[in-house]
Amino acid sequence: MKMKNKFALIALLGLFLAGTYTVYAQDATDTIATEAAVTNTVETEQAPAQIEEEIVAEEAASFHQIIKQKFIEGGPGFMGIVLLCLILGLALAIERILYLNMATTDTDKLLNDVEVALKSGGVEAAKEVCRNTKGPVASIFYQGLERSDEGVDMVEKSIVAYGSVQMGLLEKGLSWISLFIALAPMLGFMGTVIGMIGAFDAIEAAGDISPSLVAGGIKVALLTTVFGLIVAMILQVFYNYLIAKVDSIVNSMEDSSISLIDLLVKNK
Repeated sequence: MKMKNKFALIALLGLFLAGTYTVYAQDATDTIATEAAVTNTVETEQAPAQIEEEIVAEEAASFHQIIKQKFIEGGPGFMGIVLLCLILGLALAIERILYLNMATTDTDKLLNDVEVALKSGGVEAAKEVCRNTKGPVASIFYQGLERSDEGVDMVEKSIVAYGSVQMGLLEKGLSWISLFIALAPMLGFMGTVIGMIGAFDAIEAAGDISPSLVAGGIKVALLTTVFGLIVAMILQVFYNYLIAKVDSIVNSMEDSSISLIDLLVKNK
């Protein structure tokens, strides 16, 4: 009887442990499934962003590769010369932009300072103000004040003469930029013509008009023209900006020169 009771207790204990293990295993399975679902959700949310970044990177890489490939297809001869025109033109344009920005002067402030100097210290004080001020306007003022003792007519002639010198300095280098603007498409057209001649020579040598042969030769020939036109358009934008900047400085020089003559007449 005691043995039966012991066996019964052992059986109940075994059933209890088996139930506990089953519940624990079910909880572990649910936890793993929940973690997997969360991971899949995060990966699903991150997937579009990663795909979009990869697409952008591929587009950027393909754009640079296309430019490089087209440049190589155009031939290093004429494409290299057109690229040299672009580099030299941009170098001159940047140098002129820096020079013209440094040549810009606040003419109103300069006129006020010169007027105060004329009233307080005379012509010598006004010349000192112009000497300490940068820009073509101050240089013209200085040359005019140098001739102030010879009369207003001499002051006006001195301003006109030295103004022409300053205009030449302002327009320095613009003719070279204009040359590169005209030269780049001309070189492109020349490369196109030479490429077309090569295509027709290939047709003559083959003895047959093959569409692939003709299309390939014409495509390569036209690349130089496209590149030359792009270079000309880029340089034209800089050239127009520089011309507008020079015109603005020249107008300021003319207006301020008239005001200087009026000041000299008033303080004579």
